[in-house]
Amino acid sequence: MKISDIYGNKKTVFSLEVFPPKKTDSVEAIYSTLDGLKNISPDFISVTYGAGGNVADVKTRSIAEIIKKEYNIESMAHLTCVSTSEKDAELILKDFSYHGIENILALRGDINPERPPKKDFCYASDLASYIKRKGYFDVGGACYPEGHTEAASIDEDIVNLKKKVDAGVSFLISQLFFDNDFFFAFSDKVRKAGIDVPVSAGIMPVTNKKQIERMVTMCGASIPQDLAKILSKYADDPDSLTEAGIEYAWRQIESLIRGGVRGIHLYTMNNPVIAIKIYHGIKDLL
Repeated sequence: MKISDIYGNKKTVFSLEVFPPKKTDSVEAIYSTLDGLKNISPDFISVTYGAGGNVADVKTRSIAEIIKKEYNIESMAHLTCVSTSEKDAELILKDFSYHGIENILALRGDINPERPPKKDFCYASDLASYIKRKGYFDVGGACYPEGHTEAASIDEDIVNLKKKVDAGVSFLISQLFFDNDFFFAFSDKVRKAGIDVPVSAGIMPVTNKKQIERMVTMCGASIPQDLAKILSKYADDPDSLTEAGIEYAWRQIESLIRGGVRGIHLYTMNNPVIAIKIYHGIKDLL
């Protein structure tokens, strides 16, 4: 099923993200995560791109296929420009199609100074356009409520976002953020720019201080004062930090849903216990 059809049939779409096991682990390791997640009935699960530039690494596709065929949950595979030449893309898309994967999240990907990026697709809009020309796939894209770290301004970033949507992206999933004011302001700007595709809010529960600080450094998300107090108060108490982080995510999601968000996309970090607690706190709102 195409994910854009799911958005068309639901007021608030609830989705999850998982990532492939480490290179040294078998793809079978994902079953423990999926066994924990299946009972919360997400509308779809996305799988991050774990190929690392190696087209022979099919863990992303394999997990997306497992989700769809063994768990009967719609799936979406990530694909990045930096790791993919046009020749690679042709092979990957054929493989996706053969195995029944209908949805792709087209991303630029993070630049790794130690691994020169492929140059056939410079931007996610280029990759999205290429995928759409194949005619089989539904294509999603990423967006950044506080602006992409490499954009000169949020307005410039939204101009680029419009190019991505015009290239064929039919829904958007946001980078993580912790201040809903940024998301609502971003949503207003998006609508004014003529972008009318559904946007899901990317939510990452705060359960580990160092992990969140690292993620914030990478993506440029702000930490509001009330969250900073939580991180400071429970810096040496991981169990209390987890509980406080879950409560923070509940409040954030509740505000977003009441504000009319089209979807909630939960970054699970392959931790089904946390995802289940988040779901049970917000399920009556969905």
